Amino acid sequence: MTFPRKLTRGDVVRVVAPARSRAMVTEHDHTGLIEARFAELGLTLTYGRHVDERDALDSSSIASRVADLHDAFADPSVAAILTVIGGYNSNELLPYLDWELIRANPKILCGYSDISALQNAILARTGLVTYSGPHWSTFGMRDHFEQTLRWFTDVMFGSAPVTLAPADAWSDDLWFLDQDKRELIPNEGWWRLRPGAAEGRLVGGNLSTLSLLQGTPYMPSLDGAILLLEDDFESHPAIFARNLTSLLQQPDAAGVRGLVVGRFQKATRMTRPLLEQIIATQPPLEGVPVLANLDVGHTYPLATVPIGGLAGLAVGGGEASLTLRRH
Repeated sequence: MTFPRKLTRGDVVRVVAPARSRAMVTEHDHTGLIEARFAELGLTLTYGRHVDERDALDSSSIASRVADLHDAFADPSVAAILTVIGGYNSNELLPYLDWELIRANPKILCGYSDISALQNAILARTGLVTYSGPHWSTFGMRDHFEQTLRWFTDVMFGSAPVTLAPADAWSDDLWFLDQDKRELIPNEGWWRLRPGAAEGRLVGGNLSTLSLLQGTPYMPSLDGAILLLEDDFESHPAIFARNLTSLLQQPDAAGVRGLVVGRFQKATRMTRPLLEQIIATQPPLEGVPVLANLDVGHTYPLATVPIGGLAGLAVGGGEASLTLRRH
């Protein structure tokens, strides 16, 4: 694995839009708050030339999106790359990316959801560790952002192991529409579904997006991996179950060492008993630790975790831990 240099004050962060356009996001504009947050971190934001292009699918041309990614990796003044938001079509870029350019210029790439296609393809083709974590747009959350920011800075600025712990409360609200109307939900904690301990590379992100890479040259190896999976409101238990089955039918899935599942959005109607039933039908998960309901995915707060980094997973009868050992 190749680990990018950590951030330091004074660094430049380039914002790109590999999926949906910033022009769509700024219909509810929180740019002022976002830029103030990065200024407090001592970071300077710059923007790709094409981030505000917008087509009928709220995205932009493949050529524009590839150009902005290549420019960001090639620019020696850029220390990190942050995605505007997710979407549906990051996988369109994969045949056109210059993998040698990316390999020769390792730097932080952070985002989540549809960005999982880029992150796992980069891992498969270059060995570069990337980060599932907040988008540029996420930094526009005015309230209840402290834990997301703490996890982001712990991972992006530090090299010491980071042990995640359940947040006290979480939200699944349309915060960007009305910053004064927020709903916090008390956290019931993590779901300890299968006991055991494992260490391995974290692979995954958004399950529906990761599934798009199966059978392509952009799918990372599952052998020796701790799978980190989440899904959004468009999924529901049956869809999650069949996508998980498909993933675990990959030829190297027998080498999976553990499974971590992010918190489901309320619209999915996923419950702990349903997830336990789904896990029970997966032979490759026999004898491996499974931990669920973590702060990963489409609810908030949102942890920052390294895709390709080394993690330790322990699930016992009364406690559990996920430690990012090398990130």
